[in-house]
Amino acid sequence: MSASTSHTGGFGLLSRRRRDRVIMQLFLGLTAVVWLFPMWSALSEAFRLGGPSTFVSLFTDPLGGVPIWRTYLNSLANGVVHTAVVLGVSLPAGYAFGKLQFPGRELLYYGTLLFLAIPGTAILVPLYHVTHELGLFNTYLGVGLPEAALTVPFGVLLMRNYADNVPDQLLEAAIVDRAGHPQIFRYVFVPMARPAIVNLTVLCFMWSLQDFLWPAIFNTRPEMTTAAQAVSTFHNALSASPVDAARYSASLVLLALPAVLLVVFGLRFITSGLTSGALKD
Repeated sequence: MSASTSHTGGFGLLSRRRRDRVIMQLFLGLTAVVWLFPMWSALSEAFRLGGPSTFVSLFTDPLGGVPIWRTYLNSLANGVVHTAVVLGVSLPAGYAFGKLQFPGRELLYYGTLLFLAIPGTAILVPLYHVTHELGLFNTYLGVGLPEAALTVPFGVLLMRNYADNVPDQLLEAAIVDRAGHPQIFRYVFVPMARPAIVNLTVLCFMWSLQDFLWPAIFNTRPEMTTAAQAVSTFHNALSASPVDAARYSASLVLLALPAVLLVVFGLRFITSGLTSGALKD
């Protein structure tokens, strides 16, 4: 009797798991359709008139005086500045907060994390003034530095979590071998933190590609237009004719393509990087 009951209960549990899996798959599929519909709509509209030549024309005939390849270049340059600054600050800060003992360490760390609660619009005016005084308008530094300033607290949090997960025995062994903290940081911590570094790099580039606020404020020249800005620039440069509507739809697809590819190829690094410091041995 008990064996039969146990078998029936196990079968019921397996059935519920299958049902939950099917429901979750249906929900994810529906969500994917909702998110992909705008892209599919723009793609079909672009091919409806002109076909592939509509996409080619965006590279040969700039819209509003802005070649679409230039928007890619500008977004890439801003992303490089953004990523370089964030990694240059977050890596040593994460190592210091995680592995060094010094007075006020926790107070300074949590003070850094408080900046995660500050929205970009709250520091818009002072950043505008500082950027103007430094003469960084229409430069990659002028856009990349504000983006980095808002991302650094998250980078410090990510690297501190990873540093906490690095065994202290490795550092102690390096100290026994007469290695100082600069050597330990370079030859032990940085190689071990590669998943978190790749994760942070992908996120920085993705956020930079999607950023509209800072480029719109600090870029006043058409040649400095980024991919996020170009959505509005191209819309203003085109008329309501069917041909221009097709070209605009094609531009939306091309402008979204770098971010989509970055997410598709970088998703596994984002997942592994975010979870790499979640568990301790």
